[in-house]
Amino acid sequence: MRTMGVEEELLLVDARTGRPRNVASQVIRAAEARDAAGSAPSDDRGGSLGPELHTTQVETDTPPLETLPALDHALRAWRERARASALEVGARVVPTGTSPLAGDTRVERTDRYDAMAQRYGLMIAEQLVCGCHVHVELSGDDEGVGVLDRIRTWVPLLLAISANSPWSQSVDTGYESYRWQMQMRWPSSGPLPVLGTPAAYRAYVDAMLATGVPVDEGMVYADARLSALHPTVEIRTADVCLEVRDAVVVAALSRALVETAAREWAEGVPAADVPAPLVRLAGWRAGRYGLTGELVHPPTGTSRPAADVLGDLLAHVGDALEDAGDHDHVSRGIARLLADGTGSRVQRDLLGAAGRDEDAQGAAVVQLSRIATEA
Repeated sequence: MRTMGVEEELLLVDARTGRPRNVASQVIRAAEARDAAGSAPSDDRGGSLGPELHTTQVETDTPPLETLPALDHALRAWRERARASALEVGARVVPTGTSPLAGDTRVERTDRYDAMAQRYGLMIAEQLVCGCHVHVELSGDDEGVGVLDRIRTWVPLLLAISANSPWSQSVDTGYESYRWQMQMRWPSSGPLPVLGTPAAYRAYVDAMLATGVPVDEGMVYADARLSALHPTVEIRTADVCLEVRDAVVVAALSRALVETAAREWAEGVPAADVPAPLVRLAGWRAGRYGLTGELVHPPTGTSRPAADVLGDLLAHVGDALEDAGDHDHVSRGIARLLADGTGSRVQRDLLGAAGRDEDAQGAAVVQLSRIATEA
């Protein structure tokens, strides 16, 4: 069975006001002190808690895992470590794709981030977004490029399932995932074309770097890409999910998409050569409406009800889900999300009820943090 690992970017907010708080280094030091004191759980080793682009964020990652229960446990353990460490410095962690409330946020001071700040100016200062990146094991780059070519039209559906950023900087954006809109501001973001071979993939990345626009290869912010550090495909389109159970569904579907695509590649099934701008439009619709409206149906490229499109997604990856023992878990998760909504619905309900009262808005964001750690 292919292993999978999940990276989650988490927002740090003031424990009282719910506004972004620049305490990432303090949170990381508190976590390290808890480790040294032996107060961290002994069964969450193999992952990490570290910094991200902004000092109002931290990132966790799990080790490579095979089963959904193991992944669920690891995600909860790392969220708990971040939560407990943040509370020590008067902050809370909120899994949200954007900051619901406005506030001061600063870019981490490293050579790489300084170079990015110099090149991208105001945009990098505004780029406070939190995603969920899923790594799925590969047998090699040949299989990896075959997978990338065959999952690209399906990946936008993972954004719809994970949508969790309707509010940004104290404004209801009208989007289910406004993070996607912000992510697409990077000139190196979005879907890759069909490339066919590792050599073509390498040539494409080298051509991007030759323009001098990305600072380095880490800035090839494709919806899905080959990892430069691990033998994995990294699927980067999802918002960080409010609840762990939704992140597990996203990870399970990511693995099933990879497995299905790998089988198609091995059998010589050609990739659907849909132009990248059309795949980008599918991502826009997924970010705008999530599961509340229609999505682009990958096999036909037409707009259809979300429930129908997700039904066809489950059919497309059904064999892979069955072989992994994940089918019932994922089917129930999709049914729940269609009935109850994604994290965006929870955010809209809480912040909508708060109105313009700043204290009530802060309490709503803190409540999001509680929901994320208690659910």
